[in-house]
Order: sequence, then structure tokens, then C-alpha cells
Amino acid sequence: MNIKRNIIFTLEKRRKAGVIVAENVPIRMRVIYNCKRVEFTTGYRIDAVKWDAAKQRVKFGCTNKLKQSASEINTDLLRYYTEIQNTFKEFEVRNTMPTPEQLKESFNRQHEDPEVAVEVPESVSFKPLDVFPEFIKECGMQNGWSDATYEKFAAVKSHLTKFDPDLSFESLDESRLTQYVQFLEEREGLRNTSILKQIAYLKWFLRWCGKKGYCMNNAYEDFNPKLKSTPKKVIFLTWEELSKLREYSIPATKQYLERVRDVFLFQCFTGLRYSDVFNLRRSDVKDTHIEVTTVKTADSLVIELNNYSRAILDKYKHVAFEGDKVLPVVSNQKMNDYLKELSKLAGIDEPVRETYYKGNERIDLVTPKCELMSTHAGRRTFICNALSLGIPAQVVMKWTGHSDYKAMKPYIDIADDIKANAMDKFNTL
Repeated sequence: MNIKRNIIFTLEKRRKAGVIVAENVPIRMRVIYNCKRVEFTTGYRIDAVKWDAAKQRVKFGCTNKLKQSASEINTDLLRYYTEIQNTFKEFEVRNTMPTPEQLKESFNRQHEDPEVAVEVPESVSFKPLDVFPEFIKECGMQNGWSDATYEKFAAVKSHLTKFDPDLSFESLDESRLTQYVQFLEEREGLRNTSILKQIAYLKWFLRWCGKKGYCMNNAYEDFNPKLKSTPKKVIFLTWEELSKLREYSIPATKQYLERVRDVFLFQCFTGLRYSDVFNLRRSDVKDTHIEVTTVKTADSLVIELNNYSRAILDKYKHVAFEGDKVLPVVSNQKMNDYLKELSKLAGIDEPVRETYYKGNERIDLVTPKCELMSTHAGRRTFICNALSLGIPAQVVMKWTGHSDYKAMKPYIDIADDIKANAMDKFNTL
């Protein structure tokens, strides 16, 4: 038997008159295993400013009120760590999962000095929703989550809460997970593709719980629901549609659409995401190219300018925007609304059929392309047209920041379909 556990040394959190105590704070050894948390006293205290939370040790050269040195305290903390590991190994050899009381008793036997035997003041059984905030906080900081990622996991937590607020790790077997899939479909009304994403996010969370020792049940690893799904439709403008939008004469009563069109066209000729166009500053624009560090992935990109992107920059070269921005970018929501309006006026209304599944039900939607337009269509338009012009995928990937061909495959497939109409280069038209 292999008992997953997480052993942490941390300061006890105490409040006095509503204020967190920061002086002479007890050092705890926290052991998390089998969905339980057991906290041990260590017999040592230290001021919070003298504690290195990252290393889980007293800072070098510090002493506590009893004049015990960092070296002395840290040596004993390491000894406690070794002893609790040995305690777990005893139970692993016996193929037994210890109760908190058994863990305490066995650990105290390991201890050399009975006068400092560690006691167990607290034992807590964990449930998924209990530790979800810790997961979001830790993984969000470590991975630099965007607001969108936080929102995705907030949705996961919301779904789990609605499904069963008292859900336990032990209950998450194949049958219970199947019930969760049915809940997402029937009660939450999610499409199959959305359900598969929710299960993937849930697995991410449960794997983290396993590493922490919160979850010993790994039935989720083999759970792969068979749900029919189709690839998401890639909405982009063909070169003809792009030219149609670019050359459309905007009515005098709707001149507010001109700036929206310029920003969108800049995306279509550079491949930038909305967030990167929004953050583009004059210092990012060079004579022959632009240099950006992307908001979403922090990639550093160099994107050469062509005649179309340069003309848009020149148009606003002498216009001062707040924050020394290059282009007049409005909010994403407003821009999406205006793009739909502009596309409709320009006659970009080719019917687009989207197919998706809810359970075993196939649903086909036919929608005019103008109603599906959004800022991200600009980036997709750039990729599809660049590939159809015969520009190598690896070159396009350097401009867009894509790291592998998997993300590019949908665009490559589209480019293969329209290669018969490919042109030599953007600037040779």
C-alpha cells in the first residue's frame, strides 16, 4: 500500500481582539492524508517575521523568546518530518490505513523523548468543496491564471455545489461521476463539448487533491464518458469577405463603426488577440514590425507589418489616445456588438451551420455569419488567410505564438480547402 500524504510545517493562526497574532506563534506540523488533516504541535514558537513560509523553516540566524536558535528548531522539524514518514511506512508495510488516533500513537512511539511527544489537537475530514478555495488560490498563483481561467473554475465549483454540497471524495466512483454528467446535461443544460470540459477541469482539481493527500480515490482517472461531439466551428472571413468589409462605405449616421472596423482589420492583418490590440502602445511599434508580450500567454512576439496593417497605424499616428495607446479600442463587448452590426450592413451574411450534441440529440443551427462575428474572428481570419496564401505554418505560428501544430490543425484544414484561391502574398494583391 502507498499512502499519499502531504506534510507541512506552518504557523498556527490565532487572533486576539480580531487581530492576527504575529509574535511567539506556535509552529505546527500539518499532516494531510486519506481526506483528513491532522495537526501536531512541535513544542516550538517563533515570531511570524522570523518564519520562512516558502521553506517552512525558521529564517537563518533567528532565535525565539527562549533563545532557541534557527538551527536547533529546524533540526528538530526535520527530525519530526522523518519520524512521521517512518510512521506512515510502518502502516504501508502492514497494508493498513491508520486512523488519526493510530497515527498519533505510532508517531509518539517513534519519538525519542516522551516529554515532548506530539499531541493531536485536531482532526478534520475533507470534502471537495472544503479544499476548492485552496486549490484555486494555489494553482492560480503558481500558473498565473487569467480572469477567464478563474471564471472557469468558479463555474466548476458552482456545478459541484448544485450537484451535491456534501459531496465526498470517497463517493466519486464511476457511478457517481456518471450521475454528475447526467446532472450537467439535464439540469444545467450543457452541451456535450461543455460537459467534457467540465470533467477535464474536475480531473485537474482531483489530481491536485491526490498530490495533497486529500483524495485517495482515483476512480476519476479511468472515467471517460463517451459523448458525441463535433469540433467548434471556426468563424473567419475569406479574402473576398475581408475585402468586402474593408471597402464597405459606412453610412454617415454610423461613423462610430469606422474605428471598430479599423481595429478589427488590424487584427485581421497581424493576428493579434483583442487583449493585445487593446494594450498595444506606441513604444511597441517599430519601423518594420511591432513587438508585443501577449497578455494571455506572456509570449514575446515580433510581427512584421504589411501594407494594410501599416496603413491603419499611419491613419492614427497623430491621434492621442489615453495611455499612449496606438488604436481606438473600445471594450470587447461593445466591439463584438458593433462587429455584428457592421458585418450585417456589409452583407456578410453567408449562412453558417453549426452542429452540436446534448446527450444523444443532434442539434443543427443555421445562422448568418454576421451574427457570429466577434473580435477573435480577426485572429482566425489572419491565420486562415495567411495559410491559404502559402505562408508556412511554422512562420504563422511565430507571428501568433502558437506552440504546437495541434492548435493550428483546424486552420490548416481550412487552408487546404481554399488553397485553390490562394494568392502569392498579402502585399502583392
